[in-house]
Amino acid sequence: LTVILYILIIAANTSLIVVICVNRSLHEPMYMFLCSLFVNELYGSTGLFPFLLLQILSDVHTVSAPLCFLQIFCIHTYGSIEVSNLAVMSYDRYLAICCPLQYNTQMTSNNTAVLIVVMWAFSLAKFLIALSLNLRLRLCGNVLNSLYCQNYLVVRLACSSTKVNNVYGIFDIIMTIIVPTLIILFSYMKILKVCFYGSKQMRQKSLTTCTPQLVSLLNFSFGCCFEIFQSRFDTTGLPAALRIFLSLYFLMMQPLMNPILYGTQMSKIRGVYEHVLSTIMSCGC
Repeated sequence: LTVILYILIIAANTSLIVVICVNRSLHEPMYMFLCSLFVNELYGSTGLFPFLLLQILSDVHTVSAPLCFLQIFCIHTYGSIEVSNLAVMSYDRYLAICCPLQYNTQMTSNNTAVLIVVMWAFSLAKFLIALSLNLRLRLCGNVLNSLYCQNYLVVRLACSSTKVNNVYGIFDIIMTIIVPTLIILFSYMKILKVCFYGSKQMRQKSLTTCTPQLVSLLNFSFGCCFEIFQSRFDTTGLPAALRIFLSLYFLMMQPLMNPILYGTQMSKIRGVYEHVLSTIMSCGC
């Protein structure tokens, strides 16, 4: 099942990346941000599934320290990039819906590329600092009560002072969660205001483009909230199967759901898919 799920995630996200890259009609800021999102889904799932599969096939459930820190880096940067990407996408929709006359001058190809590079580079650099702070800690244990390596659980094993880690952790939370959340709230509040006073056509357009983003955001937030809750509180009262599923939810369902959600809801992407399928069918006949 793990292998099948991983193959589905790779196939779904890769196909959409290819569709966006090869079709010039999709070379718009919104679709470039979507392409970045799909690349991140591949990155995040690759940070989980190979390690998970290795543990399933192994008789001894151990992982070396370098591989554990590598997985921590991949999973945490995946989460940071995901939230940043959704924040940038919400701001893009705000400009398109609330400031249509300024959209083409502000969301140029260069600005789009800069935003994508900055959100990836900042997320990677930000957690690289956190990881370097973790590596200096003296650990007094080697057991993590989790299906994958987590930064918080590793820090809890430390015998040495974690004061610097905790202070930097607050900065990381502000930059990873609070700032993107404020951007998302600002953008969608402005969009809702325009929808409330706008025409029926404007409301329909806004719903079509914003619904997938909101569903994606809520889905990811649900998975992350449970994982944070589970790592800090006792959840042994929940059935083991449910705990395992919810623990892996944001790393399994988000990469699988996003390509399906955007592929079916975004009319341009759906149109390209239908054209490709009709071409294949006609060639087959």
